[in-house]
Amino acid sequence: MNNELNNGITGPPKQIVYPVTDASNNGHTEPRDWNYDDIIVGTSYSFERSFSREDGLIFSRLSGDSNPLHLDASYGAASQFGQNIIHGMFAASAFSALVGMYCPGRRSLYLSQSLNFHLPIFYGDDVVVRGTVVSKVDAFRIVTLKTEIIRSGQVAIEGIARTVVLEKLP
Repeated sequence: MNNELNNGITGPPKQIVYPVTDASNNGHTEPRDWNYDDIIVGTSYSFERSFSREDGLIFSRLSGDSNPLHLDASYGAASQFGQNIIHGMFAASAFSALVGMYCPGRRSLYLSQSLNFHLPIFYGDDVVVRGTVVSKVDAFRIVTLKTEIIRSGQVAIEGIARTVVLEKLP
């Protein structure tokens, strides 16, 4: 078993928390490289992040979604939220980092992701992005994760991610 996974503790881990970036690597984190057999049902992987207004502007340009609820301060202030909210799909894109960087990481091939939006997320909010392994299908090397974005202790976005853990890497 991968030593990073069990950290010298007997039995399977219940939670693995990663920083968003690694300062020793120019602000980027290298993808983890979990083998299928090292991924344990019940293990949670998480990291923290926030979304800036500048991030929202970049996402708006990339996606073509310039809805004023996300970008226009007066419109946001007059809305039921009292301020701009970030694009839900932008926040949910953090699940791509979860799967592609943390579990399974380098060997991942994303199959699907469901999403349910429960609470707004505002620019500058600190959130926790968490994925918990809920099942594995050995015959196809598929891992299913319950995915959540948590704001102020409450689930703002949740869903289910399915990914294949590739056997061979280039």
